[in-house]
Amino acid sequence: MKNWKSSLLPILSLLALASCGDNASLQGQNAANDDVELATQDKHCGQDHQQFAQCSDGAFQLQLLHFADIDGGRDILNNAVRFSALLDSFRSQYANTLVLSSGDNWIPGPEYNVGGDDSLTPILGVAANGRAHVAYLNAMGVQATVVGNHELDLNTDEFAELIAPETRDSNVWQGAQFPYLSANLDFSTDEHLAPLIAENGLMNTDQVGQVAASTVILVNGEMIGVVGASTPALSSITKTGGMIVLPSDEDDIAGLAAEIQKHVDPLKKRGINKIILLAHMQQIAIEQQLAPLLDGVDIIVAGGSNTILADKNDRLRDGDAAEGDYPLVYQSASKEPVVVVNTDGDYTYLGRFVVTFDQHGVMLPSSLDSTINGAYATDKQSLTEHNLTLADAIPQVQTITNTLNQALQAKLGTVFGSTAVYLNGDRVSVRTQETNLGNLTADANLAYAQSIDKSVAISIKNGGGIRAPIGSCAVPAGSTDAKVVCSPPAGVQGINKSGDVTQLDMEIALRFNSALNNLTVTGSQLKGIIEYGVSATRDGATPGRFPQVAGMRFSFDPAKAVNSRVQNLVVLDDNGALPGGNTVTVVQNGQLDPSVAKQTFRLVTLDFLVDGGDGYKFPTDARANLVNLKAAGQKTGMVTITDDGTEQDALAEYLSSHYLKAGTVFDKKDLPAAQDTRIQNLSEVALDSVLKLK
Repeated sequence: MKNWKSSLLPILSLLALASCGDNASLQGQNAANDDVELATQDKHCGQDHQQFAQCSDGAFQLQLLHFADIDGGRDILNNAVRFSALLDSFRSQYANTLVLSSGDNWIPGPEYNVGGDDSLTPILGVAANGRAHVAYLNAMGVQATVVGNHELDLNTDEFAELIAPETRDSNVWQGAQFPYLSANLDFSTDEHLAPLIAENGLMNTDQVGQVAASTVILVNGEMIGVVGASTPALSSITKTGGMIVLPSDEDDIAGLAAEIQKHVDPLKKRGINKIILLAHMQQIAIEQQLAPLLDGVDIIVAGGSNTILADKNDRLRDGDAAEGDYPLVYQSASKEPVVVVNTDGDYTYLGRFVVTFDQHGVMLPSSLDSTINGAYATDKQSLTEHNLTLADAIPQVQTITNTLNQALQAKLGTVFGSTAVYLNGDRVSVRTQETNLGNLTADANLAYAQSIDKSVAISIKNGGGIRAPIGSCAVPAGSTDAKVVCSPPAGVQGINKSGDVTQLDMEIALRFNSALNNLTVTGSQLKGIIEYGVSATRDGATPGRFPQVAGMRFSFDPAKAVNSRVQNLVVLDDNGALPGGNTVTVVQNGQLDPSVAKQTFRLVTLDFLVDGGDGYKFPTDARANLVNLKAAGQKTGMVTITDDGTEQDALAEYLSSHYLKAGTVFDKKDLPAAQDTRIQNLSEVALDSVLKLK
């Protein structure tokens, strides 16, 4: 644990620097050999209470504090307060400190929406949805960030309105006090972002509220270059407006590296020899692939994957496990050390990386100290471990949180149903297997669609559209082992009861609130849709396209070639809610039944997927008979908190109909993949039972 670290920090730093001359043993693929020694005569280089920002021999010590992915539902607002206390404390301990984010700094949802509440006007100047999240970043002193996918979920016009300043009736919204970066996005082709383009490579203080490929941050007289890069899959997972995303082939990693290198090279030519890449790639495997392809990049801050990298000294939150070492160390294209760092999102962890560069700007792996570097949990225990309290939080962050929490209270008192079990919306789970929350929302969508068109037989949605669980997981207080227990919502005293599913729960879990669409597919098209849904499944991957379904079940073998993975697929009732329907086997033993290939089935899905989201290709021609069920501005039925025909409306109506009355609770426990029945992964289940189940 690092609970003793703060008090011993000067000693630990001295010891780390005293050993700088030793060759380091680098962990990770393509590891580099450190042949550059650091003179040790000025061992307090850059340390707290020291006069010198640089070592006497020209070496330079840097502390990087980093985070990403504020895109889930894990108590973001209260995490932010504790996060800010740690951040401010750590920042004060080193003279040379950078604070950077690797994107996805917000996501549409309840916290985002209440930013437009009038109570935020004294804080924001001009209140508007999402601006409270930008105000958090300003208050924390973020110096640069990268364009993630969720910044663009409501399109480029809203993104521009969030980061640019605005004056209204003498009130001023200051906008983002830092630049947004991306080297592989052409902002000039988008009408909303083109006016915000800053010249590349300017000082970050000259790019506030603007977009660029790169920036330079002055740290005690030392110029640090920062370049951004966004996932090339951006167009398939969010709304990119008129921007051009490069490379055009999202799997062309070499092409992506070339686009990044174009903006690293000008920084190098200016003599900048410490360069950080903020890379929002969604899957950390891509940042790992980029590391050995780039020349001149020293640190890659990953984003989008919520991957926890940690070392043996890091105490993680209950239920969390490290997915790799902190940092991952590689050899760059120029045979110099380069590291990849990452932490989990929602302000649940603060990443801390302290490193020394030699006089040539080469990172010295021997200077890395695992008792200082790593992932810091931002829970209550962490404050105690570092002799901090909530009073040490950044005051503006505390004020924003208090105001947002007050605005959200009403949503906690609006209850739609009750659950006796934890509803699993965990990111990894919903993107890799069937879950009880995935089933529940798919069932709700099917029920709503059938209320409009009784012939609808199937419901398909993407796991990536489920953003959080309903309930929580933790090691019980007083437990003597590390077994995590997942429980239904605990309830808030005086507001709701244990097990209550509230408006806030639903808005967090289904943040995008996509519109439901009914359409017709053939048996052949249905197989193709499901094949695509499981095409990216592999060990360690968490593809947002992974399907959650109702009205059907299927099995797939992830070891087989793409487009040949679905082994058995059954539609439970081809007539949906109409009488006279039959169970139809569409795929058996990997083969499409020729007699069913042209049979049509009515299904409900999300407008995001119909529009090509996550790369899906649903039919939209006349034969598909596409019907959008969303009735903008119309709120009828048992629940009237959102537009009819949306995902949140469907789930709220379904819960209210089935699980709101006294004595009726949802009680279908989430099961491990080996026991799943709707979606059977043949690498997990002992026996394929798709064709045998009734």
